Amino acid sequence: MTPHAPPKIIDDEGNVHLEDEVVDLSDTIAEGWLALALFWLLGATVFYQFVTRYVLNDSAAWTEEVARYMLIGVVFIGAAIGVAKNTQIQVDFFYRHMPAALGRWLSRGVDVLKVGFFAAAVVMTVQMMMKIGNQTRMTIVDAPMNIVYALCLLGFAAMTWRSLQVARVHWRRGYSVLERPESTLADH
Repeated sequence: MTPHAPPKIIDDEGNVHLEDEVVDLSDTIAEGWLALALFWLLGATVFYQFVTRYVLNDSAAWTEEVARYMLIGVVFIGAAIGVAKNTQIQVDFFYRHMPAALGRWLSRGVDVLKVGFFAAAVVMTVQMMMKIGNQTRMTIVDAPMNIVYALCLLGFAAMTWRSLQVARVHWRRGYSVLERPESTLADH
């Protein structure tokens, strides 16, 4: 075996040699844990719905509505994970063919636009929540819809904060993944 060859999973005698990687959750952000908790609550709600509908033949009416709102929470709060890791969809093709200085300024502009977009979403969500107040209620569960909008607000606020952190990393190291797609946020 050469020093650079990967180890064989199946040796010459047919024995399988596998090693699990060490699971490290130390870099999981708070939003990730919250989204995971909401996801498990969503799973429990859907399981309860399944049991009441197909096992007991007496469907719990509230489960579908609550599950839908939990899914909204998982999406908006979980989106902050993608922002924190800077893994949004991006097009870096043009950055490869433009002067480095122009690419740097455009990359900074993208960071500013991301922060501005999420901050504007926070402001508009607060305005909407204030406008509807607690008058608008959920259809089946007698609770205000602002609970759902608060999850969206929390997600947008987290995305704003995380996009500021990403922009700060880009500013300090002097480039972003748009300019160097092979890099990651950990490369500073």
